[in-house]
Amino acid sequence: MRKITAGLFISVDGIVDNPQDWHFPYFNDEMGEAVSALVAPADTLLFGRVTYDSFAGAWPEREAAGGEDAGFAKALGDMRKIVFSRQDLEFTWRNSEQAKGDLVDVVTALKAEEGGEITLSGSTSVVRQLLEAGLVDELHLLVHPIALQNGGLRLFEEGTTVPLQLISVTAFKTGVLHTVYGPAEAPAQQGYEEAKAHIAQ
Repeated sequence: MRKITAGLFISVDGIVDNPQDWHFPYFNDEMGEAVSALVAPADTLLFGRVTYDSFAGAWPEREAAGGEDAGFAKALGDMRKIVFSRQDLEFTWRNSEQAKGDLVDVVTALKAEEGGEITLSGSTSVVRQLLEAGLVDELHLLVHPIALQNGGLRLFEEGTTVPLQLISVTAFKTGVLHTVYGPAEAPAQQGYEEAKAHIAQ
């Protein structure tokens, strides 16, 4: 059974969209190591169309330019890339393909195959669906110490309940918290009557 990891940059008030507008002041060596560690064990990347277009519009050029990030760009290019979209897509970035069928069914089948890890970076709608289906083994949230307060896209929509357990948390020098969560059973129903026994006297 293949491991599935998902990583997102997220503000302290839960916003995940347009990280290019607020994320980079917090990118340091610790962040670079965390991002690389998510990709290194994987041989398959999953994308929604919007995130794929963003990656495909940048990383092939960075690989060709041969700069400091060319090695990372090549690693992304060499990986199998599966894109989920309701539109018919055409690809120029190598090793890219469009998924055929229901997202949960496709990923369930991928997870059962032999191979390396499967990872996602961004692609919020895909991450949501996989979390709700219990298919994500590790959710890496890089929580930035900034409240955007702009009404932007959030990881979790209102009305959804996804129980998680904390696996680890690491504080970076920039104030970013790298939190790693795994799936969990829903907690038992309790109220104040049960909680008050734990109040210090």
